[in-house]
Amino acid sequence: MSNRLEDKVAWVTGSSRGIGRAVAAHLADLGADVAIHGTTPTSTRAFNEAESLDAVAEQIANETNANVFAVHGDLTDPAIVKNHVDAIRDRFGHIDILVNNAGGDIGVQGVTGEKAGKPVANDAINVSLEDIRTVLDRNLMTCILPCREIAPEMIDRKQGWIVNIGSIAGLSGHAREVVYGVSKAAVHEYTRCLAAQLRPDNVYVNAIAPGEIITARFVASRPTNEDRKVHDGALTRYGWPDEIAKTVEFFVTSDSSYITGQILRVDGGAQLFPS
Repeated sequence: MSNRLEDKVAWVTGSSRGIGRAVAAHLADLGADVAIHGTTPTSTRAFNEAESLDAVAEQIANETNANVFAVHGDLTDPAIVKNHVDAIRDRFGHIDILVNNAGGDIGVQGVTGEKAGKPVANDAINVSLEDIRTVLDRNLMTCILPCREIAPEMIDRKQGWIVNIGSIAGLSGHAREVVYGVSKAAVHEYTRCLAAQLRPDNVYVNAIAPGEIITARFVASRPTNEDRKVHDGALTRYGWPDEIAKTVEFFVTSDSSYITGQILRVDGGAQLFPS
């Protein structure tokens, strides 16, 4: 355990499982008090990662000795976002770090649907309007609304760190998962715009664009290659949630003291062209 984030408070959205859970646990291990979030109290069960959101909070707290607080609800609803932020402030007093991880290529059928919720006819023309709206809201509005609610506090205190989780899907054109790519491209651009606005206020805003990261939902949503499920030996492997968590650490500590408005690909070199 390190104390790099001692006296800091972090909220990690979409942290009941997968990448978000790894990020929350890592920030807690660095000494932060952490608020975790899931859409429902039992969204952890979708891919058998935990019995409940409270169980995740308890496990992180036990493993790190951090104070961990759980909230749940739909982050596309501004009232719910405000209620969450108010509850976190009531518990911890303030929010220093916001990690917007909630999202995914998940349409109206939800994660329990076929291919872990990927929209049917998931291309640029045939995807349904309902799936378009759902995927855009799930990725873009769940980023914008928490930023709008928390950034004013950071401006007032002249200190804060926001890390948005984008995707390499938002950095290139492709024929499948089109709306997901569009939504993540929008997250990247929102990151740049917010960073430009908050530069005078000493608030850092950056984004991470992961490549193929092994999580329970990733495995459930597509065929995977067993040979790539290794941790070293070749950068053609899959990535792992802890590698995203360590990149978040970079962005919320003095390691990145003169970096803002950047989109950092964490993809083992899968994309090597200028972004």
